[in-house]
Amino acid sequence: MIRAVKGMRDLLPPQTAVWNRVERVAREVFQAYNYHEIRTPIVEETQLFARGVGAETDIVTKEMYTFADRDESSLTLRPENTASVIRAYIEHRLDQRPGVQKLYYIGPMFRRERPQKGRYRQFYQIGAEAIGSESPAIDAEVIEMVVEIFERLGVRDYQLLINSVGDHTCRPLFIEKLREELKSVAHTMCGDCQRRAVTNPLRVLDCKVPQDQPIIDALPSIQDSLCEVCRPHFEAVKQMLTDRGIPFTVQPRLVRGLDYYMRTTFEVVHGNLGAQNSVLGGGRYDGLAEELGSKVAAPGIGFSIGEDRLVMTIEDSQPDAARTELDLFVVPMGEAALRHSGVVARELRREGRSVEVLTEGKLKRGMEIANKVGARYVMILGEDEMNAGQYSLKNMQTGEQIRVSRAELLQALSTGAGSRN
Repeated sequence: MIRAVKGMRDLLPPQTAVWNRVERVAREVFQAYNYHEIRTPIVEETQLFARGVGAETDIVTKEMYTFADRDESSLTLRPENTASVIRAYIEHRLDQRPGVQKLYYIGPMFRRERPQKGRYRQFYQIGAEAIGSESPAIDAEVIEMVVEIFERLGVRDYQLLINSVGDHTCRPLFIEKLREELKSVAHTMCGDCQRRAVTNPLRVLDCKVPQDQPIIDALPSIQDSLCEVCRPHFEAVKQMLTDRGIPFTVQPRLVRGLDYYMRTTFEVVHGNLGAQNSVLGGGRYDGLAEELGSKVAAPGIGFSIGEDRLVMTIEDSQPDAARTELDLFVVPMGEAALRHSGVVARELRREGRSVEVLTEGKLKRGMEIANKVGARYVMILGEDEMNAGQYSLKNMQTGEQIRVSRAELLQALSTGAGSRN
């Protein structure tokens, strides 16, 4: 038997109903904030991620699916989508369009990580990018949009963490201070931190190894090193969130895992997910476009939701989230009734009702299936019903039966109206 590749999985009904709901709500929120969908290729030139994400990040050094094409060019399955969106922004000169460019995406990403709960090698992200403004008002609006998605989905008990990681002026000074502090303690930390202490000290703050946390907590805080531009920018973001009644916690160690972040960074965590408790991450990346070859400054901020983890959160907290409801299950008795059922089913489906027609099997089998699929109503259709022009509907929750004409059928499915037997 051929099985799915390790770390990748099939998404099956009824679980896919939750995925569809999450994506529908996200699209509704994006529309309310005037965001428009962008779809980028799954495969990009490897250099895009090496330059954009950071050559020393775990994503680039350990996790990317990279391969040589037939022309020997190096290609990579996208491990994230911000770099791709900025590449498209530059390539298609979206800076020539008026106003801030607000773009969103929904789709699969690929990283060769160790599979565990909430983490897969093919995973899905819902993300958004606002490109063309460095105003703290945009930061606050993007974070507000994140909260709105979670609220509309009914997700509770999550925590919004925010931080500022400085800019090209103050961050290098902080990194040097961090490097000096790490010289005396890095040897006691995990192997990754020992390497990062030399190549990219800021990444040490992103370490998740429990034994390293007391050491990390004692390291300098970037909040004490913000410059005269970054500090008021971050204060403005916090004030705007407070104005809107959005609770948050300042987390000075929050740096995220990608090199392009600067100034505002944020994360949403949820306790139900255990060790992999981050559902969403984002931040500002004002220098990324220039790093990828843009001749025009394109400051931006964005986020990506880990859709796999968000779906898990909803399933854990909302037991009926995956339930899909079938309006009507039709059990025809005979060939003529089967043909008639097809016509009636088409009429109802065109009016937005979900209908299933039993094409094989007898009455008992039909009722068993109707129960298992959770049909709201069952209609048994035979020669007598067709001759009389009256259909018998059974409410599968109450057991009550009503008789309706063909003209009354649609309304009956909505209200249960009709003459009682």
